[in-house]
Amino acid sequence: MLIIRYNWIVCVGIFIIGFLSGILLNQSIYSVITSDDVVVNQLYNHEYKKKFNWHNPILLLNATLYTFVFLANGFQWESVLYCILVSILLAISVIDLKTYEIPPQLNLLIGLLGIINLGFNFTGWSEYVSGFFSVSGFLYLIFLATKGKGIGGGDIKLMAAAGLLLGYKKVILAFFLGCILGSVIHLARMKIRKEEHILALGPYLAAGIFLSALYGEQMLKWYFHLLGVSL
Repeated sequence: MLIIRYNWIVCVGIFIIGFLSGILLNQSIYSVITSDDVVVNQLYNHEYKKKFNWHNPILLLNATLYTFVFLANGFQWESVLYCILVSILLAISVIDLKTYEIPPQLNLLIGLLGIINLGFNFTGWSEYVSGFFSVSGFLYLIFLATKGKGIGGGDIKLMAAAGLLLGYKKVILAFFLGCILGSVIHLARMKIRKEEHILALGPYLAAGIFLSALYGEQMLKWYFHLLGVSL
């Protein structure tokens, strides 16, 4: 009973930390999007332009995902990195949806998390260095072939940074998950809400990165087990 009560107290504490972090996250997103008056006039509605709102879903989502990370991954240093990753991915998702751009600073922050993670796992450095190039290299070839029309530079940098953090197996999985989510959800939005064909891929890649970070090993083991191959 004492352990259960302690776990609840810790979860509440993590939720509060995530909520407070969400305040800074929300203000950062607001400042990035409102830095361009044209973007504000075209893409920012009156409600979201309020300076701060306690009911803003970003705050609650950030706090919920922080708690979810610790429940799923346990109390270890990776969980701290993944919580920071969650906030960055949320910022990328909102900004990319509004502006169709991913700020390079956010990709650099994920890359910094990857360098920190590499310091803790230096014996397996080749997996993470390979992750940096695996998906991003493929996307860069698409970028060259389509002259920048098939994929955005921000998406390439995002997957490079994520690969350095997750390793090549998990980042490849993240890419496929993001593509599947993007295809299904955006097609549904086009059907139901008459959305344009232009797709902001960042939010879906962010979702794939998050799922792969937490459940990548289990997903890969399950998949290769179906194929009769052991990792």
